[in-house]
Amino acid sequence: MDLFDSFSMTIGGESVFAASTLPVMNPATEETVGLAPRADEANLDAAVAAARSAFASWRRTPLEQRQRLVRELAARVKAHEADFARLLTLEQGKPLHAARGSVYEVTSIQTWLEAISRKSPPHEVLLDTPERRVEVKREPLGVVGAIAPWNFPMTLAVWKIAPALVTGNTMVLKPSPFTPLTMLKFGELAKDVLPPGVLNVISGDDALGPWMTSHAGFDKIAFTGSTATGKAIMRSAADTMKRITLEMGGNDAAIVMDDVDLDKVVPRLFWGAFSNNAQFCLATKRLYVHDAIYERFAAALVAYAKSVKVGNGLEEGTQLGPVQNRRQYDFVRELIASSRAAGHEFLLGGEVPAGKGLFVPVTIVGNPPDDSRVVAEEAFGPVLPLLRFRTVDEVVRRANASDYGLGASVWSADVAQAQAIGARLEAGTVWINTIHILSPDYVFGGYKQSAFGTENGMDGFLEYTHTQTVVTDF
Repeated sequence: MDLFDSFSMTIGGESVFAASTLPVMNPATEETVGLAPRADEANLDAAVAAARSAFASWRRTPLEQRQRLVRELAARVKAHEADFARLLTLEQGKPLHAARGSVYEVTSIQTWLEAISRKSPPHEVLLDTPERRVEVKREPLGVVGAIAPWNFPMTLAVWKIAPALVTGNTMVLKPSPFTPLTMLKFGELAKDVLPPGVLNVISGDDALGPWMTSHAGFDKIAFTGSTATGKAIMRSAADTMKRITLEMGGNDAAIVMDDVDLDKVVPRLFWGAFSNNAQFCLATKRLYVHDAIYERFAAALVAYAKSVKVGNGLEEGTQLGPVQNRRQYDFVRELIASSRAAGHEFLLGGEVPAGKGLFVPVTIVGNPPDDSRVVAEEAFGPVLPLLRFRTVDEVVRRANASDYGLGASVWSADVAQAQAIGARLEAGTVWINTIHILSPDYVFGGYKQSAFGTENGMDGFLEYTHTQTVVTDF
């Protein structure tokens, strides 16, 4: 794969270019690294028509063959691992080791494709007598429109592609306009594996998403992104009663009790908050620390943070990259400025240096009020409030006082105590003495305004199916 050749959309098994292009910027250098096609409504119509045409035969393709072809996609990615990782770092900014690593992105999507390809929709027989047979089957929905974000451009696209295709649906995928290049390349590889029209990949600007969500040719929209956009999708999808799966924002709380081993938990909690430069829906965004250890914990966290190298993701030793795009960079700077204007204590950071690249230093704010923006809003960048608490009842109340409920974690040497606290938290995933353990087999969803529907596990797999009950009398 030539990283710097032209990038094309994949529609109906063919490489398609558009009348205009979108420049894709490397956030570490602010230089253009590629030009992505800017799809128009005619391109979208063609992609939907190709997916609709392919659906009739793809749904009848034996399950075992669909599974095999999805596994072949994993093999194609593996053959181009290094190229994909470098391209991902160039367009997204994350360090090269993280782009390629086993936890997320290039290696991770191979795991997801392999694991999801081995799942099968259940077929239940509820009654089987000489007079009557009642069975429950799962049937594909039809054409799925997938909208993937810029923080994990490959992972969160594959979370949608794999279950949709295995269950017999066809798809039109739209990657983020900030990070379209890797998934355009994925589409180019996929057209040599899948029948024409089964997976179509189109790129475009901010107009493309609303065109998709209002398009009558889609039977489902699968989306990862902000809660505000998720709400807009719900409104748009209502006109045609599309199925929707929405994985949206989070303001995850971590609760640290006074009996923890600081040497062990501080590094894990740092990365729980700042992994992927905190551009992570599941990042810890409110870190509650017991009053008895707050000062020692704060000192240890700041000392660890100072040891972490921030820089260009292609440079040796870089552990955190830039903020991915100018829009988010400006928002994070504004959030920091609001804390400075309010007189909050900065334990670390708080000043954004001038110069090339969208770099924001790790910033830790000491015990700001719960109603401050830095606590109440999702930063989606390297800014973390460190918050004191005294009692379990108090911290549970404060942790749950959010419109979001995606993930949470509890840390204590007393596992039973931690589990009891975790049971009171309003979050789709609760980790006890660990964080960010995800799997194709673990259901992933959220409470409140963090999610509508689920991904992964059998529940997420079946979100791409209709339930059909068949009653036969003999």
